[in-house]
Amino acid sequence: MAARHTAETLSTRIVRTSIDWSSAGLRLADLLAGRFTYRSREEWIERIAAGEITVNNAAVDPEQILNIHDVIEYRPAELPEPPAVLDYKIVYENEHFLVIDKPGNLCMHPAGPFFKHTLWHLLCSKYGDIHFINRLDRETSGLLLAAKDPESARCFARKDNFYAKIYQVIVHGKFDKTVDAAGFLRPAGGIIRKKRAFSYDCPAAPPFESASTRFIPLRTGEKFSLIRAELDTGRRHQIRATLCSLGFPVVGDKLYGVDEKLYLKQKDESFTGEDRQKLIISRQALHAAELSFSLPGETEIMSFTSQLPAELDADIFKK
Repeated sequence: MAARHTAETLSTRIVRTSIDWSSAGLRLADLLAGRFTYRSREEWIERIAAGEITVNNAAVDPEQILNIHDVIEYRPAELPEPPAVLDYKIVYENEHFLVIDKPGNLCMHPAGPFFKHTLWHLLCSKYGDIHFINRLDRETSGLLLAAKDPESARCFARKDNFYAKIYQVIVHGKFDKTVDAAGFLRPAGGIIRKKRAFSYDCPAAPPFESASTRFIPLRTGEKFSLIRAELDTGRRHQIRATLCSLGFPVVGDKLYGVDEKLYLKQKDESFTGEDRQKLIISRQALHAAELSFSLPGETEIMSFTSQLPAELDADIFKK
């Protein structure tokens, strides 16, 4: 049986990072300011002085030189969290596993300003230790699988037990024929480093990954279309990046939508009324609609479905 989290681990945010060869030799304040740019060097020095940051469990000076394998631990003071949609649903449970239907606008793991307003915190508060088998972006709704203990999670390490992960997605434009998008994902270039682009032809130089998705139209309109996305591979941003490159950006997507500058405005919280009109809805229109797998040691395939949320199904096609 997995050990339950203590009151401290679920009430106190702890961020840890280990120093590798690329950061060895840097001063602590320089590392923090360079890697975590949401605070200036002076602000990080204030956090160190307040005792929120330690190195190898000891208080430190901001000018301390870091060595390889040093462990930095950051325990920020209690911070107000943005609102989130917290009404997840458990659609299946046994002794070792959970199938969860996650709403949109709910982070899975603590990140940025989110800690208690995360699916991880909600589930650990109820079940103890939780290990997610597959993951969804904060704005993506739908089905995912979690294990209640690390041994059960390791049974899915090679993902041989997964048979299908099917998404539904709403895009800008008239998508009226099936597309087999088998090709490659590579860095898109431009102002946002993490953005990716899809191409059928192999890029001339790395980095790139193969990616294969089948897109099937479910409802086609003049302005918007509902698509079924069947994944043969599971790459980061695969659906969103591929559709953007094919000329059908996802509705509500700040990064791969109609204007990538909205992603930068989101970080600065500087949306205008015109920006919100471009987005159509407040979150990306991507939903994990079907999940099929077999449990370790069993041959029966278990399948689950999740209905497209009303804010995607009804609201968008009325516009």
